[in-house]
Amino acid sequence: MVKGKIYGVALGPGDPDLLTLKALKCLQKADRIYYPGSVSPSGEKNSHSLKIMSPHGLDTDKMQGIFIKMSMDRNQTEELYSQVFQDILEDYRKGLKVVIVSEGDIAFYSTFAYLLERIYCNELDFEMIAGIPAFILAGSVHRFPLALQSDKVAVLAQLNSLEELEKRLKDFETVVIMKLSTVKGEICQFIRENKLDFFYGERLGTDQQYTTTSVEELENRRIPYFSLMIFNKYIHLN
Repeated sequence: MVKGKIYGVALGPGDPDLLTLKALKCLQKADRIYYPGSVSPSGEKNSHSLKIMSPHGLDTDKMQGIFIKMSMDRNQTEELYSQVFQDILEDYRKGLKVVIVSEGDIAFYSTFAYLLERIYCNELDFEMIAGIPAFILAGSVHRFPLALQSDKVAVLAQLNSLEELEKRLKDFETVVIMKLSTVKGEICQFIRENKLDFFYGERLGTDQQYTTTSVEELENRRIPYFSLMIFNKYIHLN
């Protein structure tokens, strides 16, 4: 039987120039490219991944979107990925080189991870190509080290309580928080009360990039999905 191969390819945080050479070469040789996107309540489709790939002149006829409704619950998401995997499996059995892309790094809170178990269960040949996560880019954008020597780093995909943050700040020299929109008010108050230095960044690596270390600016700002905050003792160096 003719077999293809599956590639999980990381696109980086948003800047098309931060796509690795290995990732770009894989995309250029792909027979099919699956990319994630979202569907708003009004039905509007949007894809951060597609925007990253667009400047590289790839064949759009080879691309297929995986669009997830923003209000979709986990059961519906799993059903969608099951449907998409059947398309991927069909491509694989045709002998195609199938690429599945994700923003950031392919193994770090990645869309690809939702398909990985199915790939293993079907014993498919695959490879994962690493990329740059947004919090790594943040250090370069603000020109400060994320960690030195024996520093410990914690990355929180979601902050459940201020008590959790307080504990992480005691146990780790650097704390990264993602998905800030639901806890913005509480964090701003916490920063003020504890007189903490922080770095906030949103849509890093894109033409909509915004950063600040001012709690006053953050309090009046609407926080998007692609945002993060970093606490450590080196931020004030800039």
